[in-house]
Amino acid sequence: MSRYVISLGGNALGKNATEQKELLKEVAKAIFPLIEANHDIVIVHGNGPQVGMINLAFSESTSTPMMPFAECGAMSQGYIGFHIQNAIYNIMQEKGFHRPISTIVSQVLVDVNDPAFQHPTKPIGSFYTKEEALELEKSQGYTMVEDAGRGYRRVVASPKPLDVIEKTSILSLLHDKQIVIAAGGGGIPVIEKDGHLYGVDAVIDKDHASAKMAEIIKADELIILTAVDYVYLNFNTPEQKTLKNTTLDELEGLLKENHFKKGSMLPKIEACMAFVKATKKPAVIASLEHAALAFKQQSGTIINYK
Repeated sequence: MSRYVISLGGNALGKNATEQKELLKEVAKAIFPLIEANHDIVIVHGNGPQVGMINLAFSESTSTPMMPFAECGAMSQGYIGFHIQNAIYNIMQEKGFHRPISTIVSQVLVDVNDPAFQHPTKPIGSFYTKEEALELEKSQGYTMVEDAGRGYRRVVASPKPLDVIEKTSILSLLHDKQIVIAAGGGGIPVIEKDGHLYGVDAVIDKDHASAKMAEIIKADELIILTAVDYVYLNFNTPEQKTLKNTTLDELEGLLKENHFKKGSMLPKIEACMAFVKATKKPAVIASLEHAALAFKQQSGTIINYK
């Protein structure tokens, strides 16, 4: 038996609760072969649009008190975890198979001195016009930036994950062959001060959280599922090249040549490299559509230690 961490990108979650539930039916079908083979599985998911929408709903309400961002992250873990649990439970019922499945509301430790807090970069929530963005900066104190020509979005800090607070519980559930959903949205970012944990306004990149999770649970493989079949060089140009198998050394060289963009493939590459460096185990970046093949290393970009 092998142990997997599966990282689900935003493309697997849709734009609203109804669409999310439908899309997750396909996720459950893709993951079911691993479940049936009795492999250990931890699922980590994104939450950028969802946590932004939750935070916005509270901030725009005239009758509901403002909700701290960490609590909004916890809410997103709960409802997205419910949808994933529900989809996997239902596919197991259809196949006449059963394994317990649990969502763990997860706190992830970050460094209060992480430079990311001085330079917010993580886009969350909806898109706005320039005029709307300026008003939000004035009225709410948000940091707003233009995002890929699609409008303006709020940005928050994206510190690096140091540890998963609930790791003992997660390992216990895996020992009992439970399927685990954890560190949703990268986890609820917390800092430690005088022996206590405090939530902070930030979003941890879910791919980096997935890599940290995979390292902690001693996963045999980290699989990041996204919208494209492979990592590409010179993406969407006549010189586009598919990267099917690669190594840390090759990726180091490609990073120096600035082949990957911050808002898309770069964090996935960096997260995979961190896991492979720490464990010498492989990581795969693949599409959700071909997830079943990716689990067999028959699709996607495979990153090896050497």
